[in-house]
Amino acid sequence: MDSSTDLDTDVITKSQTHVQHPKLYAVVMYNDNYTTMDFVVFVLMAVFEHSLDEAFELMMQIHHAGRAVVATLPYDIAEMKVDEVTMLAEQEQFPLLTTIEPA
Repeated sequence: MDSSTDLDTDVITKSQTHVQHPKLYAVVMYNDNYTTMDFVVFVLMAVFEHSLDEAFELMMQIHHAGRAVVATLPYDIAEMKVDEVTMLAEQEQFPLLTTIEPA
């Protein structure tokens, strides 16, 4: 068979994939009169991976404003982080309150 008579019938199609990102939630930490500033900085660094400077700045915002958004995450991860903060605070007998709200 002569290759000049073969027809190339391959069709190349381009498909687009739309990736839908998960809805994000704000993790909010609240001020109280008992939890130490050092513990809040520790939690912000250990649980939320903030640098020392970021953690200190957030802690001061919590202290002065009464609350601060410390992370914006998908719900499952936010819930896991709040549980971790609550567990650490309970171990140290601090009433540190951390909640989740729509971002």
